[in-house]
Amino acid sequence: MKKEDVPQDHSSTYEGQKKLIYAVDTDGHYRGVKSTGWEIESFATEMAVNDLKTQAETAYIQAIQNKVSPLAYHMATLRFDLVSLAQSTGFFQWQIKRHLRPKIFKQLSKKKLQSYADVMKIAVEELKILPENNINSQNNTVEN
Repeated sequence: MKKEDVPQDHSSTYEGQKKLIYAVDTDGHYRGVKSTGWEIESFATEMAVNDLKTQAETAYIQAIQNKVSPLAYHMATLRFDLVSLAQSTGFFQWQIKRHLRPKIFKQLSKKKLQSYADVMKIAVEELKILPENNINSQNNTVEN
């Protein structure tokens, strides 16, 4: 990309910040150029964030219905997937899948719960429950 072609679309996802992008200057050398955003990138970011919110809302509903443990909700809100949580905690993915079952989760040792809490940077007691207030989503569709 040429230096003069670096997008400057004032993306709302940048929140007034600028991103460094490397582009070719008139001499053919790569130079850092600050960009205020790109409309297409902004759209993709907003779609991804909305998808993550939907995943958290779904996990919240399923946890209220006792289909999954509160761990599923906390994973979604903190943007952990099985792979990243397994790497961070040292548990195998199959163990985490078991811990997503409410009955199994309730029987977890303090040590295992503490491992999750440490990685998620929340208290063990917070890990074991769902928040009492509704999920802060744009639609406010999930309430407790």
